[in-house]
Amino acid sequence: MKRLLYLIPVLALLTACHAPKVNNVEFVNDEMARKVDIRIDGTYFTSYIYPNDMEKQVLWPIISASGKDITRGFPRAPRAFESTDHPHHVGLWFNFGSVNGLDFWNNSYAIPADRKALYGSVVFDKIISANDNKLVTLAKWKDHEGKTLMTEETTFTFAGTANERSIVRTAKLTAVEPVLFKENKEGMLGLRVDRAFQKPSDHPERYTDANGIVTEVATVNNEGVNGEYINSLGDKGDNVWSKRAEWTMLNGTKEGDNISILIIDWKGNPNFPAWSHARGYGLFAVNSMGGKDFDKTLTQPVELRLKPGETVTFSYKIIVKDGGFLTAEEANKLAKEFNK
Repeated sequence: MKRLLYLIPVLALLTACHAPKVNNVEFVNDEMARKVDIRIDGTYFTSYIYPNDMEKQVLWPIISASGKDITRGFPRAPRAFESTDHPHHVGLWFNFGSVNGLDFWNNSYAIPADRKALYGSVVFDKIISANDNKLVTLAKWKDHEGKTLMTEETTFTFAGTANERSIVRTAKLTAVEPVLFKENKEGMLGLRVDRAFQKPSDHPERYTDANGIVTEVATVNNEGVNGEYINSLGDKGDNVWSKRAEWTMLNGTKEGDNISILIIDWKGNPNFPAWSHARGYGLFAVNSMGGKDFDKTLTQPVELRLKPGETVTFSYKIIVKDGGFLTAEEANKLAKEFNK
């Protein structure tokens, strides 16, 4: 069957073969493939995908302005020498490990049927609009029985230059039921990067999720693997993990191209600045609700309660810069601009 491709205008999905670009950002929807492609200046950047076989919606893959894939291919399109741990790590996503006691973060096809009741899913509802450089979507956070706990209206704002791409991901969560976020390291904005951005490793490591499931991350072929983290505090490498920083950056060289991936926390987020949940094996995440899971010295638990109808907003900016690494001074300037 031939796929139906069309561009998305404001507030409606109209069948069309062509439409002019608006502010150099173009959205192309493929309902049959359940995705929206995003192009900048006519060049493919990423796709918003909402497949039926995933427990959330993500941006995947993500391509630098120079054409380098910065996201891991597994599990949707595995590549040679990739690690195959944590199948819930796909592209760029947003969810959390403890909402009314349910784990939304770790849910995937790998969870056994007899444990699925412990997990929640973010279920796609609709595309609200695509206007200028903004894609607005609606989803519902549901328990295993399909009861909606929250709705999520997300605005993705895209931009780009000759050697830079950026995404501002803003999620407005509205409680349908009484909702409790409890501190948990499994969250919130996550990015699983290509192996070039991993830290070279000579031994396997083991990680335990909120439900006690252990995942072993095997060693990989270290050829071309050279990623290193740095944050706004000046911490580097593994030392960025658990630190509260206004920005965290991952630098790596892929196919001779020096690329920086920068995540900036928004000052309006709960508990700003966020804790870093960045791991050398390729998980690059920032967590606004981590609390004691990152800092055992905290005297008060980190919690967020919403009554039905109440809202909370989480926003983060992701920048992919190629052709040379960003300096700390440049990252500070970008963070200041985002947080004006």
